[in-house]
Amino acid sequence: MQIREISLKELDIVYDIIKELYIDLSYKKFEDLIYDMRDMNYQMFGIFEREKLITYAGLAVQTTLMDERHLKVFDFITSNRFDNSYNNIMKEYIADYAKVAMCKKVKYEN
Repeated sequence: MQIREISLKELDIVYDIIKELYIDLSYKKFEDLIYDMRDMNYQMFGIFEREKLITYAGLAVQTTLMDERHLKVFDFITSNRFDNSYNNIMKEYIADYAKVAMCKKVKYEN
């Protein structure tokens, strides 16, 4: 198992899992949105088993008056081909990442 940041060159791998969550999202629209989100420093992370993406998280460090500096998780999905035990592994990774990024909290998008 490996947890790592996912590059823009790997969008096809991400799309395979994202389409499980957003079933009507075309690849072209997905790609356009990902490139638009770069302005807010949107980052993609994944858990991989033998080069297969199992869990995906899309997040960004943000600062607001209400939440101050925080890590916002916009997208979080574990492929339906795997059990949800990977969710906890990714959540621990995200919590550690937030600490390193000096965030006061992690907020998950509803």
